[in-house]
Amino acid sequence: MNKYVILLSLFLLSLNTAFSQNWETDFAKAKDLSSKEHKPIILVFQGSDWCAPCIKLDRAIWSTDSFKKYATEHYVMLKADFPKRKKNALSPEQTKKNATLAEKYNKNGIFPFVVILDSKGKILGETGYKKVTPEEYIKLLNSFIK
Repeated sequence: MNKYVILLSLFLLSLNTAFSQNWETDFAKAKDLSSKEHKPIILVFQGSDWCAPCIKLDRAIWSTDSFKKYATEHYVMLKADFPKRKKNALSPEQTKKNATLAEKYNKNGIFPFVVILDSKGKILGETGYKKVTPEEYIKLLNSFIK
């Protein structure tokens, strides 16, 4: 019996790992990964605990199995979160990193704001929340990549 529980646990863990999304929070690391893996960066500015369209984008696109699977193979995902609730506060260091990214890539303070970058940080395209399927959103993101 214990052997079956362990095997089932390992199987479920492997499924979760196969479709897990690896969000970077460090721009330098994201650029390094982008360069090494020859993948564009998708930088997402969000307010995870207050911005309704951000939450919709997360649920409708980022959290879907189809997007996560595609993203793992084709993008480096970078998140710049700006939570407002005290319980969700980021470290002062991360808050500063996100503010620096916003100064460069989101001067108008738009949320959600999605910026597609090359490995050097050059903007390839910009978008936001769209009420579309994950597959349609992938097509939109890919349209910025040449």
